[in-house]
Amino acid sequence: GGGGELADRQVARAGEVGEVAIEQMKFIPQNVRVKPGTTVKWINREKRNNHSILFEREGLPESERFFPGASWQRTFSKPGTYPYICGPHPEMTGVVEVAE
Repeated sequence: GGGGELADRQVARAGEVGEVAIEQMKFIPQNVRVKPGTTVKWINREKRNNHSILFEREGLPESERFFPGASWQRTFSKPGTYPYICGPHPEMTGVVEVAE
């Protein structure tokens, strides 16, 4: 376990990877801040649920469903706020903030 102490400083530098865990039907951290050019990687840490990432506001296609132990990633090149949901579980929400 552990890792909770890092939750308040989830700021990645350009070219780095920001990680979001999916656990207990939640995105952790729910809001992640990264610099432009950062790749954000979602890792499914559930026991059995599969999830997808859907950037509805941008009208992007839903990611493929990914199962426990699998991950999906996206690189963010432009500053902005990118809200997203889980396709099969729209009550699960998160935000990627991209800022210099």
